[in-house]
Amino acid sequence: MAKIKDSNVFELEPIKLGENEEYVLRGGRELLPKLPQAFDGIKQIGVIGWSAQGPAQAQNLRESLEGSDINVVVGLREGSKSIPSAEAAGFTRENGTLGEMFDVIKTSDLTLLLIADAALADLHDEIFAAMKPGSTLGLSHGFLIGHLESQGKKLPDNINVIGVCPKGMGRSVRRLYEQGSGINASVAIEQDINGKAVDYALGWAVGLGSPATFETTLTSEYTSDIFGERGILLGAVHGIVETLYRYFISKGATPEEAFRDSVEVITGPISKTISRDGLKAVYEKLDDRGKMQFRHAYSASYRPAYSVLTEIYDEVASGTEIRSIIMSSNRLVKQPMGKIEGSSMWQVGEKVRAARTDEELPINPITAGVYLATMMAQVDVLKEHGHPYSEIANESIIEAVDSLNPYMHAKGVAHMVDNCSTTARLGTRKWGPRFDHVLMHEALPDLDQRPITDEEVIENFFTSDIHDALAICATYRPPIDIAVTD
Repeated sequence: MAKIKDSNVFELEPIKLGENEEYVLRGGRELLPKLPQAFDGIKQIGVIGWSAQGPAQAQNLRESLEGSDINVVVGLREGSKSIPSAEAAGFTRENGTLGEMFDVIKTSDLTLLLIADAALADLHDEIFAAMKPGSTLGLSHGFLIGHLESQGKKLPDNINVIGVCPKGMGRSVRRLYEQGSGINASVAIEQDINGKAVDYALGWAVGLGSPATFETTLTSEYTSDIFGERGILLGAVHGIVETLYRYFISKGATPEEAFRDSVEVITGPISKTISRDGLKAVYEKLDDRGKMQFRHAYSASYRPAYSVLTEIYDEVASGTEIRSIIMSSNRLVKQPMGKIEGSSMWQVGEKVRAARTDEELPINPITAGVYLATMMAQVDVLKEHGHPYSEIANESIIEAVDSLNPYMHAKGVAHMVDNCSTTARLGTRKWGPRFDHVLMHEALPDLDQRPITDEEVIENFFTSDIHDALAICATYRPPIDIAVTD
């Protein structure tokens, strides 16, 4: 399989993460002049879909390729409700940059398939049949690879298949590009039939504005991505804050105090501290009493969280979770998902966000212990399954604290749960209650009735090699923070 270090256009940097050497492409807009060379043989890039990633990727690529002879064309289904939005962004039939999705696929040299996961499962045979032999299929998520594996199917052998997976939501991909930066990405080379797939993938990442591009495989990416959504990126954090909110109220806190000590502390000062200074800095910020409370909360939470995360990983890797997503998506046609933000906890959250001041909240040591224990359990599960350290650091830590948590801080965890992709929403609703259950019935009773420091668990936290890997990966983070304004 081709490796990104074999690029004929871009110069890659070697980095040592853990016991492994990985390669990264560092660079932003200064690399844009190389895009025509990277996209040698490509005259049309078809962006199929206009939901989570489509708008950002289509607009970023169009602007990055301005002045070249490469056209970016959006493909949508006839009658799609997204057509007015695409037209408002300047993609129209009149200027030849908007068309019916299969017509666009047939005429594209690089097809970026950014439609919903359930649609991928339903339409992939038609999509493969429409693609020109020798053209390139681009994926921003490995779901299709997982689905094909679960069905015993293979990719067509007459096309390149590559992946570019931004480390954040579509809003972040566009917002950071507009701010003059970009958001990091990982790339994967699944099939290379003409020796150009590596540079196509790297060119795509550069065109999106990625200041740092890391290597993965689509199988590794979809496993870690779907697993991560159900874990610390969304499902686990939802379960954690629901549990802690009730827990603090049971200890005499007002609803507003409980919300601040659970949700606001995680999406605010804990995330900012990890982003700036790493995981151990959260602990170092605490006073002596707080450090002891952290150690007790971490000790009580690590093993219960690890058990759920291990189960999630097995469900994802076996294809069971993908089959569940497809079945659930089919049911949603008749019975759409309800929203959670109307419950009393999230109504309190609206009031708390409205009453914020510039003063930074103190870190609650119990919340910090529970949250970091779950994050580290996720890191350890991925390490045990051989995922690249750059992928672990980026998708389990950096994406959480630099992309998703800031958005949840601005809009609310419930807003995210109610407005993310269908795949993520389904996973959060399925696994969030599992984290809630094990924390409420296993971790917190231990914390209350027999608070101890599990020396082995705590030692593993302080000595984990993820800290050095995170520090290296953090040097590649976007130079400016995401501004959440809509």
